[in-house]
Amino acid sequence: MMVCEYKPGLEGIPAAQSSISYVDGQKGILEYRGIRIEELAEKSTFLETAYLLIWGELPSKEELKTFEHEVRFHRRIKYRIRDMMKCFPESGHPMDALQASAAALGLFYSLRDLHNPEYIRESVVRLIATIPTMVAAFQLMRKGNDPVRPRDDLDYSANFLYMLDEKEPDPLMARIFDICLILQVEHTMNASTFSARVTASTLTDPYAVVASAVGTLGGPLHGGANEEVIQMLEKIGSVENVRPYIEHCLQTKSKIMGFGHRVYKVKDPRAIILQGLAEQLFEKFGHDKFYDIAQEMEQVVGEKLGSKGIYPNIDFYSGLVYRKMGIPTDLFTPIFAIARVAGWLAHWKEQLAENRIFRPTQVYNGLHEVTYIPIDQR
Repeated sequence: MMVCEYKPGLEGIPAAQSSISYVDGQKGILEYRGIRIEELAEKSTFLETAYLLIWGELPSKEELKTFEHEVRFHRRIKYRIRDMMKCFPESGHPMDALQASAAALGLFYSLRDLHNPEYIRESVVRLIATIPTMVAAFQLMRKGNDPVRPRDDLDYSANFLYMLDEKEPDPLMARIFDICLILQVEHTMNASTFSARVTASTLTDPYAVVASAVGTLGGPLHGGANEEVIQMLEKIGSVENVRPYIEHCLQTKSKIMGFGHRVYKVKDPRAIILQGLAEQLFEKFGHDKFYDIAQEMEQVVGEKLGSKGIYPNIDFYSGLVYRKMGIPTDLFTPIFAIARVAGWLAHWKEQLAENRIFRPTQVYNGLHEVTYIPIDQR
């Protein structure tokens, strides 16, 4: 009998072949379809990057215009989904609301024509278009307000920010938000992407694929970490408290949120870009004392843990950017999902091309030959 080597969390075990994105954790390199993330953040838009990931190449000017038009005019959600969302508890987490809403979307588009390119494109457009609408709608409805209708004259990121408070956002803020989505859209075989591919391998519909991935992303060890970074900064309170806090965490072996990564052993390239974006926001809209705390944390952690390859990850600075935009903390992870849905769909499409249902093995460590004991003798 062959004995399989057990790797907790499947660490280092390839689960698929993919040409979507590439990471070199030792050099701090992240590429989407071979293009460096720094170049895309500077020159591209979220929808252009989404197109690149899903269809494998940068769109022509006409292709991008058509894709943007399709997304723009599919932003509205069914009134029955809106009515369903009104029944969600106000205290519920927005990620739970998003998971339920994404799954419900599949009820209205239940046809599973997975061999039809037109069905695949329509599903991609519908999910990318409506996920932001559902996030913004729940944010307003949990306060007792009606959702704000999407505006067809605003681009993707500006429209989402508008739907949060019915105020047209500053152009710099909208552009920075769009870059944030580019940075969060894809990152190889992370937990939620693996979840998406496992679900996709059963040949279910893409709405179930996205719903399963949303549920995975919501955990504090994955997308939920950016919320906990802000909570940590609030708890620290001042620059003077940083060193004692870090030392206490090290003594008690507590996790320092926003630091360390399963892949990167240098500073996350996305964190570098996000730090620059945060500074742009502070320069125009005013400083945030939490940024001073964050900088001190990065320095102290670097002193004590840099030799172990522990540096800031994407979650460390993304929360500061969203906080400066006035976005509630518990919307940080749903915004992560708004971006990552395009990455999940790219993996869904790639999985369908050469599909085989996932069926890993296990290492059994239980008992054998156990005798059943009748209930009256227990």
